[in-house]
Amino acid sequence: MSAGKLIGYIFAAIAIFFGVIFIWGAFGSEGQPSWIIVGTISVLIGFGIIWFAGRKQTTGDEEVTVKIDLSGDVNLDSLTCKSCGSPLSPEHISMVAGAPVVSCPSCGTTYQLTEEPKW
Repeated sequence: MSAGKLIGYIFAAIAIFFGVIFIWGAFGSEGQPSWIIVGTISVLIGFGIIWFAGRKQTTGDEEVTVKIDLSGDVNLDSLTCKSCGSPLSPEHISMVAGAPVVSCPSCGTTYQLTEEPKW
């Protein structure tokens, strides 16, 4: 939830709360009929804020960057396909379910990139 939506919901809750208090107070022993109007307007403003804050949608144009920190040395210049031996570049590596996956453009093979131990 964005900060703008959170602030909007907080203001809406405050407006609805005070609106209900005004309406409730209008029926008390010293209540005035104008309090019902003020309370109703406050409640309507609160629900209007909720509607306005809830309808604003994100565009989905947010970019996510995933950085991989491998424990060993990885030389991407010598990365070749396991099936056909064609050279691969970093553009052919993508993250799928948290694991690096290589897709070969030559033969179409897709496999998970594994790091061989140094020992």
